[in-house]
Amino acid sequence: MDYEAIRGGIELAIPYNAHLGLQVVEVGPGRAVVRLPDDARLRNHVRSQHNSALFSAGELASGAAFAGAFVDVISELTPLAISGEIAYREIALGPIDATGEIDGDLDALRATLDAEGEVRFPVRVSLVNAAGTTVADMTVQWNVARTEVADA
Repeated sequence: MDYEAIRGGIELAIPYNAHLGLQVVEVGPGRAVVRLPDDARLRNHVRSQHNSALFSAGELASGAAFAGAFVDVISELTPLAISGEIAYREIALGPIDATGEIDGDLDALRATLDAEGEVRFPVRVSLVNAAGTTVADMTVQWNVARTEVADA
């Protein structure tokens, strides 16, 4: 599988994420890592990473994990994040890595997609600082459906 092409494509596909400077560090089958840089423009009133920047990094990590799981059929799919929940645990200082992992059996999810034309699943995300301390935990629910092709 060409995970490097997926990694680069994800960075280019969503201009908002480029605005934040988010970097897709790793993409694999059902797992991805996104880095939120340490940038003064992204800080809040207490000089830590802004919560919305943390949420954006986590959401991107969850989407990249989805892309890694469905890389071979991604052009046939319409993915939508349908909900996201985050719990902030510690003050987020410095660069933050968001690691997203699909919560479920990938083969079973793909079988549901094949049988029903769509599948819903959670992606769990852990956001950690450079010292390895978890600063936030997140869950993003995804709905992935086969793209309908209009009659020609």
